[in-house]
This record gives sequence, C-alpha cells and structure tokens, in this order.
Amino acid sequence: MSTATELPPTTIPVAPATTSSTTAYPIFSHLPPLPQVSKADPASSVFDAFRIAIASSIAKAVPDLTVEQVYEGVDYGKKGVDFTVALPRFRLKEKPDVTGKKVLAEFKADEWIESVVAQGPFLHYQLNTATLFREVLTQIHQLTNETEKPLYGTSKIGEGKKVIIEYSSPNIAKQFHVGHLRSTIIGQFLSNVYSACGWEVIAMNYLGDWGTQFGLIAVGFERYGSEEALKVDAIKHLYDVYVKINAEAEKDPEVRVEAAKWFKRMEDGDETALVNWRKWRELSVKKYTEEYAALNVRFDVYTGESQVGKESQAQALARLEEMGLISDVEGAKLIDLEKWKLQKAVVRKKDGTSIYLTRDIGGAIERYEKYKFDKMIYVVASQQDLHLAQFFKVLQLLEYPWANTLEHVNYGLVQGMSTRKGTAVFLADIIREAGNVMHDQMKKNKEKYEAVEDPEGTSKEIGITAVKVQDMQAKRINNYVFNWDRMTTFEGDTGPYLQYAHVRVSSISRKNPSLHPLPPPSQINTSLLTSHPKAREIAILLGSYPDVVKTALKTHEPSGVVTFAMRLSHAISGAWDVLGVKSEVDKGDLESARARMWLYLSARDVLGASMRLLSLTPLERM
Repeated sequence: MSTATELPPTTIPVAPATTSSTTAYPIFSHLPPLPQVSKADPASSVFDAFRIAIASSIAKAVPDLTVEQVYEGVDYGKKGVDFTVALPRFRLKEKPDVTGKKVLAEFKADEWIESVVAQGPFLHYQLNTATLFREVLTQIHQLTNETEKPLYGTSKIGEGKKVIIEYSSPNIAKQFHVGHLRSTIIGQFLSNVYSACGWEVIAMNYLGDWGTQFGLIAVGFERYGSEEALKVDAIKHLYDVYVKINAEAEKDPEVRVEAAKWFKRMEDGDETALVNWRKWRELSVKKYTEEYAALNVRFDVYTGESQVGKESQAQALARLEEMGLISDVEGAKLIDLEKWKLQKAVVRKKDGTSIYLTRDIGGAIERYEKYKFDKMIYVVASQQDLHLAQFFKVLQLLEYPWANTLEHVNYGLVQGMSTRKGTAVFLADIIREAGNVMHDQMKKNKEKYEAVEDPEGTSKEIGITAVKVQDMQAKRINNYVFNWDRMTTFEGDTGPYLQYAHVRVSSISRKNPSLHPLPPPSQINTSLLTSHPKAREIAILLGSYPDVVKTALKTHEPSGVVTFAMRLSHAISGAWDVLGVKSEVDKGDLESARARMWLYLSARDVLGASMRLLSLTPLERM
C-alpha cells in the first residue's frame, strides 16, 4: 500500500442540497410546484427556473411532451435571442411548424417569459427583463453575501461521489520545468470544478521519483555532489549534477550500466543506496510545495512511483500470466495489445526492474483499495496517449470493475516557452520575468502605483495570471505558441486585461462611499435597469454562470470559463461609460445609482468566482 504524504483537503464550498426544482432557493417560490427536472441535479439557478417556465408552456400546449423532456431541449439562443427550443429533437408525429403554431396559440406572457417567436422549426424565447434583473441579482446576493462562503455557480451534481485527479507530476531532483505547467494548471482547474459541483476531490501529485535516472543521479552525486551546495539550493545542485553525469554518460556507456546497477540496488531495498535518495525526495517536495503555493495550486496527497508496492505489481503480473496475456521476449515480459491496435507493452525489463506501466497498474489497484473512488482522472500530455490507452486496457483485461471509471484528460504542447532572452525554461524563471514586465508596466502610472499596498506581489500575481490565461484560452488539446508580447499586454483577451477588469469594477465601491451600505435587495429598484441594453447583457451573462460551471464539468475545458470571464469583462467595460454610477449620484438620483451599483457589484462577485475557478487570485488594486 502507498505511504503517500497526506495533507488536509481543500474544497470549494457547494450549495446546499435541494429537494425540489422550485424550492432550491426562495426565489423559486414564484413558480408552481413542478417535477424535479433531473434526479442528479435539481434546478438550482435562476436560468433553471426560466427553463422550467418555458418547458411548462410548451408541455401545456403539446400533451405528448412532458416538462422534463422539453426542459432538456431548452438551449441558449443566438445573439438577440435568450433561449431557443429546436422542435425536431422531440420527434413528434406532426411537423415542427404545426407544433410551433400550437405553442404560439397557447402562449401568454407572464412574469417569466416576455415573448416567443417561431422561425421554421425553432421557437425563440425572450425572458421577462424585469424578472431577469430581480431574480439574477437576488440569487447572486443570497449565495455570495448570505452564506458562509460564496456559493453562486456551485451545485450538488456530484454529491456523494469521490474523484482522484492526478496532475503536475514533476520529476524530483529537477527544477520545475515548463513542460509540467499545463498539467498543473489544467489539473488544478479540474480540481476546482469538481469541488464546485459537489464531488469529494483528492488532488494527487504522482511524483517521478523512481527509475534508472535516479541511479544516474546517484552515480553523479558520488562524483560531483556537495553537501554544502545541497543545503543552499538542493534542486539546482541536483540538476547541475544530473546535467554533468548525463553528458558523461553520452560519451561513456559504462556510466549508464553503473546507474542501472545502482537503481537495481534501490529496487532491492539496499538502504545504503536509498539514504541519499530519500533526502533528495524530501527536499524536492518542500521546494515544489513553495512553488505550487505561488501558483495558487495545492495537493491533498503527494505520492510517487516509489510508493507503489511491489506486491500489487507482482499480483497484477501473476494474474496477466495466468490469463495467458504475457509473453517472454529475451528475458523481458511483454503484453500483446495488437488486437486493440495498442502495440506490445513492456511490463518488466530484462534485469527484472519495474517500468512505468507496471507501476501505474500497481498504483491504480492500491488507490482503489484505499480510496474506493468513483472516478480517477489522469491529466497527462497527449504525447502519452498510447501509454494511457495501454494502461487502461490492461486494467480492463484484468477485469477490475472500476477500470472503466479511469479517464485521461490530455492536452497539447507549449511551443517556444522560454525567457525573453531564450534561455532557461524553468517555470520560476518564466514567472519571475512575467512579474518584472508587469511591475515595469505598473510603474508608468505613478498615482495608481503608489496606491497599491504590495506592488511587487501584485505584479507577480498579474504575471502568473498572464501565463495561466494564455495557457487556458484555447482548447486544451491544441498546441499553442508562447508569446511574451501578447501575453503581457493589457489590451485584448489577456490575463492582465482580466485582472484590470476586476480591479476596475472593484473600484466602484471606493469611488462611491456615499452609497454604502446598499439597502437590502428588496429595497433596490431593479426596474430602473430594464431600459439599458448594456445592463441586460451583463445580467444575461451573470445568470449563465452556473451553466458555464456545469459545462466545464462535462468538457473538462478551462477555455469555456476563460471565454465567459472575458465576455463578462467586455460587457462591464461596454457599460462603464453609458451606465455610470457617480453620474447618477451627482444628479441626486440615488435610487438609480444604487440599482447600477448593485449590478456592478454582482458582476464583480461573479467575475471573481470565475477567476478563482481558473485558480487565479482576483486583485482589488493594481
């Protein structure tokens, strides 16, 4: 069994469980009792209520359809339309246009739905604008200010389920390389999303801490190692040792033979061969933990290849032998997966030492025995697609019932990622330089710079945001080219722009102290917002956020959340000049000023929530 180091779990709070689609929150009391639209996920957002209202009106006009059936077909509309229902999806006996006419004939505008238009086989719905503002802003307020922790956008979809998410997984005794950046960022995002949707998440870092390369480092340390240098900066010193011994091994094949023998001693449990390795591992984990904290990333469990027990590996191999799936080729053991177009996989080397695949198999078996997970996700680059496919197939052949719950979330490569001078590709160097660039930018506005409490820490956070957002903008499977100039600008869809948008909308409170505190929601006249298209655009986006989170859970795509955050930022910016708050205060129209301020504060809360989901830290000043 694994002897992994366990840390206290960190979870994103989720909304309280609900029992009815109309009683999830007080605002649903406006609707008559309706069937629960989904056993797994009772309606819990304002837009769920709007969907139920649309579904109810259609089901009433078309008796062959139930509210539940129609609800599943209520989708977001294109620009200028709030929601659309495609009638052909229901496969009714009559033609869609006939069904559409029935719905139009029965339709009556109410406090939820303002209008419906038939266009061919589609029904386009416009929501009641007054209800939209009142209900969306009220729910955001309830789930942000009236709960112990912000809950808006969370759900109970995964309540009672447990998921292990393995990500980052750097090699110990080496500095954190940018090659591990994508796994770290995407993995932390998934950890946040699953937590937000009610799952119990075990964030796991499976360190590369075993294998022949550690025999190589051991040989190198005997020749070039220094205990003094190790105390000063263990990671850097071990990396320098590795570079030197690796260069030597390129010229002299005997070095690798010596390294293989050393690793064999480690596998055999020779304490003299393990004592330094344990020290290197401990120092590496300590250093990584510090670097992860700076990235707003954390793990519940640090484990590694070395922690996988020999017994579980041996049992798996014995079972494969019994099933006649293993062949012996010149002393090495192979499993033939050609039948599934997955080639032949090595599960034991000629010298009897273990290999990645064997350790992965043993590790998965031990994890299920220990955690009884409902799902396990491996966040690993697409370069390893074959390895993961072989790994999953072997577990399926071993007839483990949980084998089909394993999932590979893959991603493309970062191309051209280095410092501006094109030198090191260590993450610490990239983050440091990004922070320096942002610091120089901030200094250009002396007044704002002096108002920032910790300019260096703030500039570093903006730099981290720049790196992360550039990484998460496109579909994760795509390769992308690391671009310093595009990444560090405050214009366009960049990390700095996102932070600037949050800072700007956060300033609304500081600039209008006379409006504090705002009265209770019931005393704010949101009808004063209904004539402003820019305000409605913001409200629609705010109402859609719970759906954005649920979609991210299905797709495992951070890009959808980045797109939402950018769209909301642009909507806030577009409203800034035409929907002023201070201008209303100056005119003496405090009622209008309060309504507008509430809208902006709600936008700030939701923008901040989306950024935290992306593992970003929203800034108040910059």
